Amino acid sequence: MTYPLADNVYEDAALEPTRAGYGRGLRAAGEVNDSIVGLCADLTESTQMHLFKEAFPDRFIQVGIAEQNLITVASGLAHAGKIPFTSSYAAFSPGRSWEQIKTTVCLNEQPVKIIGSHAGLYTGPDGATHQMLEDIALMRVLPHMVVIVPGDSIEAEKATRAIAENGKPSYLRLAREKTPIFSTEDSPFEIGKAYVLREGYDVSLIGTGTMTHALLLVAQNLEAQGLSAEVVHVPTIKPLDNETILASVRKTGRVVTAEEAQVVGGLGGAIAELLSGELPTPLKRLGVVERFGESGMPSDLFPALRLDAPHITEDVRAFIEQTPKYHQGF
Repeated sequence: MTYPLADNVYEDAALEPTRAGYGRGLRAAGEVNDSIVGLCADLTESTQMHLFKEAFPDRFIQVGIAEQNLITVASGLAHAGKIPFTSSYAAFSPGRSWEQIKTTVCLNEQPVKIIGSHAGLYTGPDGATHQMLEDIALMRVLPHMVVIVPGDSIEAEKATRAIAENGKPSYLRLAREKTPIFSTEDSPFEIGKAYVLREGYDVSLIGTGTMTHALLLVAQNLEAQGLSAEVVHVPTIKPLDNETILASVRKTGRVVTAEEAQVVGGLGGAIAELLSGELPTPLKRLGVVERFGESGMPSDLFPALRLDAPHITEDVRAFIEQTPKYHQGF
């Protein structure tokens, strides 16, 4: 199945924050299911939950700056038959409320939806304390937790509506600033599925969240240099789509992952675990390595961390030149 890409994905892509898609998706989900309730920790407009609040004021609870209470109240509502969506900055939820997520949500298998907005490097000006880079690892380790990192605002809207119906604890990671839109309304989204956006045979470029668009640009750059890169978008970190990922890797024999998060325990960690058990393959993980963020505009932070398309192109090309392909059976 061909994945429909936006017409202007490579040049002058449309921009919108992924959190905007979440706001629309939650309101739409609330229109078809009156069991959905919204809870926020004093960040209603910042997390775009105000759209739900305005549409359904009787189904909205403002808990204030109390993220741990946010989760425990949501767990109680889930036990009573509701479908709670909780919104805060990822630095605070799951950052501050992880123990409550573990013991009151996951341990009891309650279908609470934890929305971590303002995650990653697009929270640049707020500095290291607010640039949540560890959330994928924190949530991926929890039993029963679904972890989704949408690539753009259109996919974020689809993902929101999907987790409203999945009956499981779920984490949705969102960015603060406007990011490129590469998908369309017709592009598929299903929890647990990865998608090949562009086929190739020299290397598999596996991305999640906002980094997938950068990998599309990298693949275009490499094509101009005579190299063929396959781009695989992984919006669901857990459960991982092993079949799609392994099929790509068997074809290309080399893998590069990219994420605006800590590579330890994040997408890169998940892919490393998969490959070591199923198909040992040369792997390069791109992301944040053994450091915290710092204050700065995203346009400065991404190049400084070599996570912009030009630097990734250089690193992928060097990796291809230095690393023989793995062929199953060696």
